[in-house]
Amino acid sequence: MDRGSLRIFFGAAPGVGKTYGMLEEAHRLAASGTDIVVAVVMDHGRAQTAALAEGLEHVPQRMVEYRGTRLPEMDVDAVIERRPHTAVVDEYAHTNAPGSRNEKRWQDVEELLTAGIDVLTTVNVQHLASLNDVVESITGTRQQEMVPDAVVRRADQIELVDIPPELLRQRLSSGLVYAPDKIDAALANYFRLGNLSALREIALIWLADRVEEGLAEYRQRHRIDESWPARERVVVALTGGPEGEALVRRAARILSRVSGGDLLAVHVRRPDGLSEGSEKSLAAQRKLVEDLGGSYQQLAGDDVAASLLDFARSVNATQIVVGISRHSRLQQLLGRGGVGSAVVRNSGEIDVHMVTHSLAGRAPRLRLTPALGRRRTIVGYALAFVFPIVMTAALLPFPQLNLTTQALAHLCAVVAVAFVGGLWPAVVAAVFDSLLLNYFVTPPIGSLTIDDPQNFFALVVFLGVAVAFSLVVGVSARRSQDAARARTEAGTLSELARGSLARDQSAEEFLEQLRGEFQLSAVSVLAQDGDGSWAVRARAGQDAPADPEEADGADRLEPGLTVAWRGRPLSGGERRLLAAFEAHLAALLERQELATSVRETIRLGEANRIRTSILRAVSHDLRTPLAGIRLAATALSRQRGKMTAGEQAEMLEAIDSYSGRLDKLVANLLDMSRIESDAVTVLHEPVTWLEVVSEALVDLPRDAVRVDLAPNLPAVDGDRGLLERALANIVENAVKYASGSNIVVVATAGGLLGPAIGDRPVSELRVIDHGTGIPPERVMAMFEPFQRLGDEQKGPGIGLGLAVAKGFIEAMNGELAAEPTPGGGLTMVLRMPLYAGPRE
Repeated sequence: MDRGSLRIFFGAAPGVGKTYGMLEEAHRLAASGTDIVVAVVMDHGRAQTAALAEGLEHVPQRMVEYRGTRLPEMDVDAVIERRPHTAVVDEYAHTNAPGSRNEKRWQDVEELLTAGIDVLTTVNVQHLASLNDVVESITGTRQQEMVPDAVVRRADQIELVDIPPELLRQRLSSGLVYAPDKIDAALANYFRLGNLSALREIALIWLADRVEEGLAEYRQRHRIDESWPARERVVVALTGGPEGEALVRRAARILSRVSGGDLLAVHVRRPDGLSEGSEKSLAAQRKLVEDLGGSYQQLAGDDVAASLLDFARSVNATQIVVGISRHSRLQQLLGRGGVGSAVVRNSGEIDVHMVTHSLAGRAPRLRLTPALGRRRTIVGYALAFVFPIVMTAALLPFPQLNLTTQALAHLCAVVAVAFVGGLWPAVVAAVFDSLLLNYFVTPPIGSLTIDDPQNFFALVVFLGVAVAFSLVVGVSARRSQDAARARTEAGTLSELARGSLARDQSAEEFLEQLRGEFQLSAVSVLAQDGDGSWAVRARAGQDAPADPEEADGADRLEPGLTVAWRGRPLSGGERRLLAAFEAHLAALLERQELATSVRETIRLGEANRIRTSILRAVSHDLRTPLAGIRLAATALSRQRGKMTAGEQAEMLEAIDSYSGRLDKLVANLLDMSRIESDAVTVLHEPVTWLEVVSEALVDLPRDAVRVDLAPNLPAVDGDRGLLERALANIVENAVKYASGSNIVVVATAGGLLGPAIGDRPVSELRVIDHGTGIPPERVMAMFEPFQRLGDEQKGPGIGLGLAVAKGFIEAMNGELAAEPTPGGGLTMVLRMPLYAGPRE
């Protein structure tokens, strides 16, 4: 069965028209003959949306009981049984009511897609998990309903539903989004013009990145190497020389003329050691790039220009910034041509900026003994014939020179060829020189015959010395090449170690570094299961291999682990360097396993501490009310005939009291378990302090607490049940530890939440007592589970009341803090955001 397709209508804020646009598309599909049903549509009281939902087939929703309320949820089984071609499922990030099969609606949608049903759905930018904190810092509202970015990115289509912020505020003012009594609060808070502009930009940037990912995948799938300038990307080539800072700043100035561009700095290490840059300069330039908001990459390649262009095309770069060559004309003649010229020559569709600098054309020194490239070898073979002929012609006018002098002069020509072309061109020059000496200098002249044995011996010695010198030059060149390669590898390993020590690197980040270093398209770490199948443990790049047989190369990392890659085969030298990377990767994976083990040990230790506390609570605090209930019940059953009516009423009251106490203890244990496992579900609704306080104090003596609430307090945004439980625990704690003092509950409106939550207007409730108070150093510990004041057994309880209260309040985006009461005592301050309308 083919998997269904997912189409998401994506918006920057509630009210932009996502649901309306989705329903319009549903009508269009229905008109074209598509079998489409509505599984869930949330019109939020908007008449136009509700009217548009009519005329489409609806699958009835199922009702879920929660806290005495029946909540409608999508009936996944009914939709699958109906088997339409397409289903309309509103609010992709919605949290299902407790008791549902799946926690999130997007998980329900996954079941529909697996069943082969296409889905139309909606999501807002604030519901993306990666942007939750960013949206909170802008709007001051923390979203509880989130969906992982990876789930949204897997959608087959994402359609942006966008309107200008001014128009959205106008729609809100016209009553098209919220009810009239909620418009002013919404306009003053979440729907401020600055908030909407920022959210719109975030949505556009996120969607642009998603489009960029799709473009990169398309280019790779169709093997398109040319750069498609969908977004401005500037690649700056760094050699490690002092001119690097000027190049980076020039690239940054180029990007400053556009919006949303990327700056990528690249340093290519090559095994011939021709780079004169220092690690210190590279480190400083890397820091500058990162300070300017760019990224730094280090590659390995024999051809710097080709490696640079390959990288630029792989990232879809639009411009390259390189410096004018520092090599002199002589060095360029000997095969040391500038990288910039080669980049310009082969850049194709990518614009290249060649930036001049103070060191252009001023090489520090001429190197004559590095590894000799192909071009220098060809030049050496040509000079092996040219230099001997030129030397012979230059010496012909001087017949008085003897053979020894002539041989020394020709040996200079062999030396020059050896310096330029290396061993074999010098050997050719030596043989050719000996033939010329024999023909033009040794009697009989004009013939290759040698009459004098001494002349024959001299020519043999000349040839031997010339070949020996050529061999020395060749060995020196090879050793220079090996030393340069070792220096390059050492620099790479130094950078590898520095990067791993500077930050806590993940396996995926390390594989991305390895992929860039060896110019590979994808790398993965594969773990072999007991049945011989392979599982991907970490990956980098598009289409990473999932089996060693599918890869272009693979290395065994350790028993059961293999590194596999795609892109190109690696040479022997690269495989040696790869071995060092693999050793580091093995250590990194082992370190991650140890870190996971440490976290698990800490978690188990914390769980053991909580378990011990629970056992202590069960052994004492829970047994006490159970013993009281049992004692009273036994007395009633055995002595009922001998008891007066008053004594029987006293026993029943004891049973009721102990039962209530036991119920609170068990409820606190269950609530703490929900908080620790992040399983608290918040149903946001308008709640007034008056109704919450009256319910929270119902079990306390009438004269234990004085309530002083300001009139006409606005509603706060919270869950009525959670807020009642939290406030009941706070007041009960005050009564327990400050009995006999004057306990007052007061509430006011206005003020701001703390910096961690934002600048939303709040309503503040205070529970004030004038007891003994608490030392400042004990305030934080007071909110931890199983903590009691001074660890003393004062009255019933197991030290969970304030921990549960704080967990519930923070789950509702509120704050709970403790302050000293003027004159002595403790004041618990509860801050909750004002209600600004229903959440989409």
